[in-house]
Amino acid sequence: MIELPTEIYLGAQVRDLDRTAIEVFGIPSYDLMCRAAQAALDCLSRHWPSASELTILCGAGNNAGDGYVLARLAAASGTNVRVLSLVPADRLGGDALRAYEDFTAAGGIAEAFDAAEPLTGELLVDALLGTGLDRLVEGRFAEAVAAINGARAPVLALDIPSGLHADTGLPLGVAVSADVTITFVGLKQGLYLGEGMDRRGWLEFAGLGVPAQAYVEVSGPLRRLDAGCIRQALPPRRRTAHKGAHGSLLLVGGAPGMSGAIRLAAEAALRAGAGLVRVASHADSAGIVTAGRPEIMCHAVAGADELGPLLAQSDAIVLGPGLGRSDWAQSLWQASLAADLPLVIDADGLNELADAPQKRDSWILTPHPGEAGRLLGTATGAVQADRLGAVRALAGRYGGLAVLKGAGSLIAAADEVPVSVCDRGNPGMATAGMGDVLSGV
Repeated sequence: MIELPTEIYLGAQVRDLDRTAIEVFGIPSYDLMCRAAQAALDCLSRHWPSASELTILCGAGNNAGDGYVLARLAAASGTNVRVLSLVPADRLGGDALRAYEDFTAAGGIAEAFDAAEPLTGELLVDALLGTGLDRLVEGRFAEAVAAINGARAPVLALDIPSGLHADTGLPLGVAVSADVTITFVGLKQGLYLGEGMDRRGWLEFAGLGVPAQAYVEVSGPLRRLDAGCIRQALPPRRRTAHKGAHGSLLLVGGAPGMSGAIRLAAEAALRAGAGLVRVASHADSAGIVTAGRPEIMCHAVAGADELGPLLAQSDAIVLGPGLGRSDWAQSLWQASLAADLPLVIDADGLNELADAPQKRDSWILTPHPGEAGRLLGTATGAVQADRLGAVRALAGRYGGLAVLKGAGSLIAAADEVPVSVCDRGNPGMATAGMGDVLSGV
């Protein structure tokens, strides 16, 4: 299994990379198709090594061609293969037709797909529609997608789940929900946006031997964060390091009834390696913040005057977890901004910012989609429909770094391309307090 690359491209960019491989580097297009099919067969063997029955649904175009070559290779390896075609052979062309002819010449039979007949087989392969799709999926193709999604067998999607827009990650009417997707030549943006992360399942990548030189002039709009990024941000500590060398952090929040938020953020900051962690909270919350964690230095503050000395001792501020929307919260908000220190703004801090928008370079904003909607004056659904546009708009309007949380969290800086995407989360993170932990980290 090949490690996922960091660059993420638009669908059209990947198609251009295909053409470059063919026209500039002289790789026959049918060779690329055969390599894709072999990579898919290897993927099937890794994930379902004991499977002996395979049903492949083929549409038209190169995605179908991949399916026909896969059918031929799988049958040659001893797998019982059934191919269901949505497009008759006389409507195929180019490499897809050649793949079909090679499949039938090897003894394969392509049956016409019948929506009234339930799909059978231990495994299903989606080779219906590729990355060039830009219209609603209708008719027999919509029926085939519904049949795949309604079957009990696991599904491997070739290149992209059929019906998923390669750039937005939104279904074009309907889309396949795959258990595994193997994508070719370049990662597609739509696999990380919209419903892409849900629809694709486990993601694998095959470069198909396209030379590295083909990618030099192509820059995608997204880039995956990987372990190398973390290593750069967190270099090894010197053996002679002391707490003063690793920063003094002040966390401001913890209104009555919301002490857990600031406690989680403070604990996360300690776990992430902050040298000194101080909390400025409401008096009613101070005891809860330090219970069981004596290394958190919690100060009960009644207002901005008492916050000032703590700000003077700090290198950075986390502002917002459990802050609330009271006069007390407003005074701490204003005093924290006036300190002109690097800031992480989260939770109620973002609500304060939405009420009084301003722009600065020295902060990180960490909204979830609902908070992002308030900051941008739009609905949560609109943010989710165009997460990439939303995070760019946040960075452009408010400055600094914007982190749009969610599956595939996006990180953007004003006027910087590409946007970074973190794909390392999991559904278990969908629980109260996770955003507070992030703000502390």
